[in-house]
Amino acid sequence: MNESSRQTLAVLVDNESGVLSRVVRLFSGKGYNIESLAVGTTDDPKVSRITIEILATDSQTRLISSQLRKLFCVHSVKILNPGHAIRRELVLIKVMASSSESRNEIIQIANIFRASIIDVSVSSLTLAVIGDESKAEAIQNLLREFGILELVRTGMVALERGQFTIDEQTKVKGEYDYGKNVL
Repeated sequence: MNESSRQTLAVLVDNESGVLSRVVRLFSGKGYNIESLAVGTTDDPKVSRITIEILATDSQTRLISSQLRKLFCVHSVKILNPGHAIRRELVLIKVMASSSESRNEIIQIANIFRASIIDVSVSSLTLAVIGDESKAEAIQNLLREFGILELVRTGMVALERGQFTIDEQTKVKGEYDYGKNVL
C-alpha cells in the first residue's frame, strides 16, 4: 500500500503573467492541496522556478508531474528525492519584547537557533530564521510565551545535493542515479 507523504516538486516555467495561476489550477482541479509554494526567477530572467510541496502518494505525484509537463509554459518537472534534497524555508517572527529581561531571553533563543535579529523597536524584536519545518516550529514554540505579534513563512525551497540539477543536460556522467525517484 502506497501511503501519502510530503512530496517536493521542482518546476521550471516561463516567467510570464498567468503561469503560476495555470499551475495552481491544475493542482486544485485534481483535488490536491498545496502544502507549500515558493516561486522566483532563476539565473535566466525568462524562467521561474516553482517549488511545490504536496501530500500525495508516489503514484499521485508521478501523475500530477506528468500532467504538469503537458502545460506549454512548463520547461521541466522533477520530483526531488527527500534523502538527496536540501530544503529550507525563511520565517520572519515579530515578538513582544517590552522589558530588557525578555529582550535578552529572546536574543539568547535567537543565538541558539542561529536566527538573525533584523529589527529592533522599543517593544518588539523581529527575527529571521532559515531552516526546515522542525526548526521553525521549535523556535516558534519557544517564542510563543513572549507573545508572537506576527509571523510569516516563505514556503519551502529545495535543491538536489551534489551536481544534479533540474536540467537533465547539466548532469555529470558517472554520478550515481536516483533512478525511480526522478521523472
